Amino acid sequence: MINIILIPLQTTRFILREFQPEDAIHLFQMNEDWNCIKYTGDVAFKNLEAAENFIKNYDHYQKYGFGRWTVLDKVSGEFLGWCGLKYDEELHEYDLGFRFLKKHWGKGFATEASVFCLKLGFEKFKIPEIVGRVMPENLVSIKVLEKLGMIYKETRHKNGVEWLILSIKNKR
Repeated sequence: MINIILIPLQTTRFILREFQPEDAIHLFQMNEDWNCIKYTGDVAFKNLEAAENFIKNYDHYQKYGFGRWTVLDKVSGEFLGWCGLKYDEELHEYDLGFRFLKKHWGKGFATEASVFCLKLGFEKFKIPEIVGRVMPENLVSIKVLEKLGMIYKETRHKNGVEWLILSIKNKR
């Protein structure tokens, strides 16, 4: 049985919680901004209903006990973005991902939320290694991953896109 985290998680500035139906509008708007998704390999949701369906069908929490989490400002409750872990069954690896609304870039949110997610992955879920996948052009995200202690592992190509794989191993 998987130990699912149902209570909101907290950092100094954030509350991290499972995606909820009310997050659909924010995910839709964030993915409509080309600057937010140009280095992700993702495409924008076709419409709000597609974002709602994504949330409704998101099963990572039930399957693994963790997933991508909505990141909210601890004081105001404002939606900032998302951050979290994902298990890739095909590659048998755990991936750290983050995406924040453009108006919140440059505030250290990705780093703070990611530090928390790595700690949770290593300490609670005993994950042996966590990777970050990033396009070589995404210098800002590369810098965040390096700040987290991730180091270059390899380069992969998928669907004509080059991805740098950085990783960090559980020291326990």
